[in-house]
Order: sequence, then C-alpha cells, then structure tokens
Amino acid sequence: MSNTKSQNTDVKMENYLHDCRLKMGETIREIREKRGYSQDELATIMAVNRSTISKIENGKFSFSIDYLSKFSWFLDFNLSVVDNKEIKLK
Repeated sequence: MSNTKSQNTDVKMENYLHDCRLKMGETIREIREKRGYSQDELATIMAVNRSTISKIENGKFSFSIDYLSKFSWFLDFNLSVVDNKEIKLK
C-alpha cells in the first residue's frame, strides 16, 4: 500500500474510532440519566473520577472493555446497546 493510501486509511480509522467513542458515550449518558444518576454519583459507585465519566460520555477517552463492562454492571444494561441498537432497559 502506498504511503498516501496508508495515511488515508489511518485518518478514516481515527474518524471511525472517534465516531464510535461518541456514540458509546452518548448511549452511556442516556442510560445514566434514565437511571437517575449524576456523573458524580456514578463515578463514586464505579470508583473512578467524575472527569473520567465526563470524558467517556463526550467521546474524549478511549476506554477498555473493562470500563464498558463496569458501566453495564452498575447501570444494569446489556452490552448490545452500544452496537447502535434500541436501548431496552431491564
């Protein structure tokens, strides 16, 4: 692959990852709000900084499956909702 094609692919991938982080963050925010938690309250029960919750919700933090699993556990939702499916709370 040429250097230009590689750079274009890298840019497209970064844009895709950014869009995914935004969508996941928006979904997590929506669920958190439906569950009635503030960012501070959720951060306390998850034992993380409130700024981490904010960065995740705003797509500014690349987080691991461990974080996603913690959100799923504490907010009681199925991980399939982050795959752009309709949110169905338990």
